[in-house]
Amino acid sequence: MNRDLIPSEQSRPQVLLVEDDHGVRRSLQLLLRGRGLDVRAYASGAALLADPRALSAACLVADYKMPELSGFDVLRGLLDLGWTGQALLITGFHTAELVARAHQAGFSGVVEKPLVDSVLVEAVERLTRVPLDPAT
Repeated sequence: MNRDLIPSEQSRPQVLLVEDDHGVRRSLQLLLRGRGLDVRAYASGAALLADPRALSAACLVADYKMPELSGFDVLRGLLDLGWTGQALLITGFHTAELVARAHQAGFSGVVEKPLVDSVLVEAVERLTRVPLDPAT
């Protein structure tokens, strides 16, 4: 195997994933890692916002409804800290009003749950501007 063809962790786009459901979080983390992304997964918005490494990420994938901080709160917190990446909201409560609110808040897209792997991967690919490995 040629190691020059394998992107190093430092050269891969970093994605922040915040999802309170452990099973969903782990599944999404494995899906995105399998596509060549460096994924940092968090069970809560507070944990994500407390991690100084979060500010270097290219993309945020945030659940809309979580117990303490919503996806909107997480994005607002990152922006207040000077983060300049792209954000994607995932939700089981998809409405036209929520999509409009998400765009006003700074989300670049909204993906409806239950998630279709290809839809999520295409959205993250678009936000990170990197073609992802279709190997999974």
